[in-house]
Amino acid sequence: MKGAGLDHIPSGDFSLYDHMLDMAVAVGAIPEPYRAIGAPLTRYFAMARGLQDPDSGVDVAALEMTKWFDTNYHYIVPELEAQQSFRLDARKILSEIDEARALGIEPRPVLPGPVTFLLLSKLAPGAGKATTPLGLLDALLPVYGELLRLLGAKNVPWVQIDEPALVLDLNERSKQAYRHALERLAAGKSRPRILLATYFGALGDNLPLVAGAGLDGLHVDLVRAPEQLEAVLVGLGPQMLLSVGVVDGRNVWRTDLDVAHGLVRRAVKALGADRVLVAPSCSLLHVPVDLAAEHKLDPDLKSWLAFAVQKIDEVRALADGAGREAARGPRFDETRASLAHRRSSPRTVNPQVRARVAAVNEAMLHRSAPFDLRVRQQRARFSLPVFPSTTIGSFPQTAEVRAARAAWRAGRTTSDEYDLFLKTEIRRCIEKQEALGLDVLVHGEFERNDMVEYFGEQLDGFAFTENGWVQSYGSRCVKPPVLFGDVFRPRAMTVEWSRYAQSQTRKPMKAMLTGPVTILQWSFVRDDQPRRATGTQIALALRDEVMDLEAAGIPIIQVDEPAIREGLPLRTRDAPAYLRWAVEAFRLATSGVREDTQIHTHMCYSEFGDILDAVVKMDADVLSIETSRSKMELFLDFGRLQYPNEVGPGVYDIHSPRVPTSSEMLELLVRAAEVLPPSRLWVNPDCGLKTRGWPEVEAALANMVEAARQARAQLAGETP
Repeated sequence: MKGAGLDHIPSGDFSLYDHMLDMAVAVGAIPEPYRAIGAPLTRYFAMARGLQDPDSGVDVAALEMTKWFDTNYHYIVPELEAQQSFRLDARKILSEIDEARALGIEPRPVLPGPVTFLLLSKLAPGAGKATTPLGLLDALLPVYGELLRLLGAKNVPWVQIDEPALVLDLNERSKQAYRHALERLAAGKSRPRILLATYFGALGDNLPLVAGAGLDGLHVDLVRAPEQLEAVLVGLGPQMLLSVGVVDGRNVWRTDLDVAHGLVRRAVKALGADRVLVAPSCSLLHVPVDLAAEHKLDPDLKSWLAFAVQKIDEVRALADGAGREAARGPRFDETRASLAHRRSSPRTVNPQVRARVAAVNEAMLHRSAPFDLRVRQQRARFSLPVFPSTTIGSFPQTAEVRAARAAWRAGRTTSDEYDLFLKTEIRRCIEKQEALGLDVLVHGEFERNDMVEYFGEQLDGFAFTENGWVQSYGSRCVKPPVLFGDVFRPRAMTVEWSRYAQSQTRKPMKAMLTGPVTILQWSFVRDDQPRRATGTQIALALRDEVMDLEAAGIPIIQVDEPAIREGLPLRTRDAPAYLRWAVEAFRLATSGVREDTQIHTHMCYSEFGDILDAVVKMDADVLSIETSRSKMELFLDFGRLQYPNEVGPGVYDIHSPRVPTSSEMLELLVRAAEVLPPSRLWVNPDCGLKTRGWPEVEAALANMVEAARQARAQLAGETP
């Protein structure tokens, strides 16, 4: 960033795991079970991942984790006590300022703001309902004030306080919290200047909360919400700087510099050049680092893209051109040529796909019979016990599996040799599942690198990077494909692996697909047509795959949609239209099968309460969800709505290396059976097992199967 000529360079945006967890540590919000862990780094990772240490006797589960607004980044949910006391620990923040200065950089520290921090936190179990996290604001604000004074004493000129919750629908209590918090922060003495950062949407009716607070600057996202600029220019405080986020921090396409320059010029004309900063729309955490590291991308496609390094160059070019009415220069000329080429490229359009989309009708969106009739045929076909046990799909991607894939991709082994290796792994996985006593088996997904990339590689309209990694959670990264054109399935993608797996067992085999909304959400999606149109194209390709799996004799097909909640618009008024087409895309993909073919779906790390009506309309026969980290709290919504189909609430956290006991899992099943009858409950982990090792997986699954046996005895009257 310094080399590109940026004037404001952040510090504090790096994290060993998650920036919300960092802030929890910085304000002393360490839940009681972790306080006895003396080593700070061990304690930090115990909160993030859990810790099971026989030598010390420490056995703690990880804190809850969920999605950061409408992104695929996961944050650790701070857990607060009803009488929480906060205490500043600024070591990380201050040390990173010192590190930046040693490199010749005067940084702008970035902090999650106090109201967003509390709105995204939860109260510890047993805290009661006497307060809410927001009720702790007065206890938290003095710690922020102390931190600002420390930064002022270090002569830090600017601090960035992130309050993305300001783009949400806020109730009056939350608005009052913002009035109170922002005025307190602004009134602090000997503090740095404060830039309040919002992103992912428009301030809308929350703009007055910021404009009159007395802060020094405001950042707004003009990629997601360019329409808010006029209101912001009118409502901005008379001395405030405006940071205009005109370069997309969420997607990989080149910025239309002419459009962005127009927005910058409108701000400059209204405020003057000395009151306008040019910036990305949000943190560049959500895009890959450097397009120059891509050596295999098609040159035409590559010319349409910009990764983080290229985006900061775009920021600099826009800042340099802010004082000129007409945008000019080599970068502007190059961008115009690239955008014109992309708009006219035949690679983005497939007439056959578009004709098929136009032919979709209402009948294609519905199963041939309601669930009550389907479930009778499915139970007769499978003869499963109450509390049937299964997994979400993937099994450990060991070093051997990754090495075999790398050798095949590099041409060091033949396709026949690689296929033999994969079939051996599938067979071993099935044998392990049968030995453990699981009721419905999966093939393990050893042939798959990623649940989206694998499918994208076999569909027309996708391209792939070598190094386009982005963080999902902790040290786990994903490499989203680039969805640049109309989507078409040239051939079957998974059928042969599922057919082979079913031939190795008499137990029902579950085939695994990634759903249309998740493929859409977890790709860098084209921005030249509505997302709904792209989602329908993907759904049609998956519909063909589902029908081929059924024809191959696969009795259960799981179409995962973990990202459907993630895609929900942040403003309530925009949600119905999205949920309508998202549900239709899932049903288009899954509704062509017979009544006795069972359709599963999986969702994880999301708050379901506000989309549960839509989940019901998806009409999956079985829904598996993540509930272990929240101790079944998320499951209560299913009871309140009287969810009509079958559900597998996750009973152990696969993102933690600890092995839960069968009694822990049984306790969760008991709670689940208080919400829905045992006849409609399945038993499964909360997500896939690809990131774990075999020893812990086998131990945990053995405990899970034992918990299912005990649940049958205690809750369904069956003999274990």
